[in-house]
Amino acid sequence: MLSVEQIMAPIFNEMVQFDEHFKETMRSKVPLLDKVTQYIVKRKGKQMRPMFVFLTAKMLGEIGEKTYDAASLVELLHTATLVHDDVVDDANERRGYFSVNALWKNKIAVLVGDYMLSRILLLSLEKENTELLKIVARSVREMSEGELLQIEKTRRLDITEDIYFEIIKKKTASLIATCCEAGAISVGENTWAETMFSFGELVGITFQIKDDIFDYGSSDKIGKPTGIDIREQKMTLPFIYAINNASKADRKVLMDIVKNKNDESEAINRAIEIIIRSGGIDYACDKMFYYGNKALDLLTEIPDSEAKNSLIGLVNYTMYREK
Repeated sequence: MLSVEQIMAPIFNEMVQFDEHFKETMRSKVPLLDKVTQYIVKRKGKQMRPMFVFLTAKMLGEIGEKTYDAASLVELLHTATLVHDDVVDDANERRGYFSVNALWKNKIAVLVGDYMLSRILLLSLEKENTELLKIVARSVREMSEGELLQIEKTRRLDITEDIYFEIIKKKTASLIATCCEAGAISVGENTWAETMFSFGELVGITFQIKDDIFDYGSSDKIGKPTGIDIREQKMTLPFIYAINNASKADRKVLMDIVKNKNDESEAINRAIEIIIRSGGIDYACDKMFYYGNKALDLLTEIPDSEAKNSLIGLVNYTMYREK
């Protein structure tokens, strides 16, 4: 499996330039806002979403200013949602660093997230990238709907497998799909835009299922199961499968734990054991590989290149990553 560094190799120079481009898009004349946005930029993660934009663009054409703008739009959206999510979840940490709301309180965090969303609008209009604005705005809608749908269904604890996939398509997959579609549009390859949207959506679904599996500690390298999803009453794919396929007695225990004992470590460990024993993890793994391989199939007609190999590597990284 390719490492993240190997995957990024064909677009290394572009990603270095993108760092400066993104800092510029975040710049403000308000000192407090600049201080917060600089803090956010310094603690950035692997920047997987801009990588999807640049690799798609390079695979299909020649990267130009519009590609940098597309990557900035999706990274602004991703960052804004993270800042807002930390407020909604009352989270004090993000990737091992203090969250914005932990350092500057909720009001400032919300306003910073709003500022980033406004930059999406202004940057698109200034550069007349209305086509990019349209697909990014669609992603905002999908992510908001997905989050609200999950909240609604979690309260009632009645998520079916169909609803689960609807939620993750909107919450997780829609933004990765937008990255790949935007990458194609940024180099004028609109005929490939729909295919690359589908590719990104499938990768996003694969990514989320893998995250679900991590919560059960399915590998020695992942470590002990955390059960965070059970604590938060999130109906993930392994849990949904267990509820539908475990024995009547086990189903009763699972529902009791998630409803009434989701803050008890011993009960959560018992729930995890039931889910694993009932085949929930194996089922989720099968689904993950199914969607990941469907994504790879969509690239078969595209000529081979380093960028294409890296996109394939990103899909494999998504399926086989260990954390």
